[in-house]
Amino acid sequence: MVRGPSCATSQLMVDDLLTPCSPGDPAAIELTWMDVPSAKLLEPIICMSDMLRSLSTTQPTVNMEVLFKVRKFTEDLEQEG
Repeated sequence: MVRGPSCATSQLMVDDLLTPCSPGDPAAIELTWMDVPSAKLLEPIICMSDMLRSLSTTQPTVNMEVLFKVRKFTEDLEQEG
């Protein structure tokens, strides 16, 4: 549990929030995202270097073949309309 602003009002600080941590953290509680009530979730603070590191290791979810199919579909729709 961590301290952070209350979901109800950001002026009130509470000590019962959950935030992502390393699996090796001695205070870690193993939960899935679905197990965490939204009012108890304290999103981690991220910075540009976090985003860049994530982008450098993320694989594309769409390959070129799918992109060509989408382009053809769009072009076909434009011709019909």
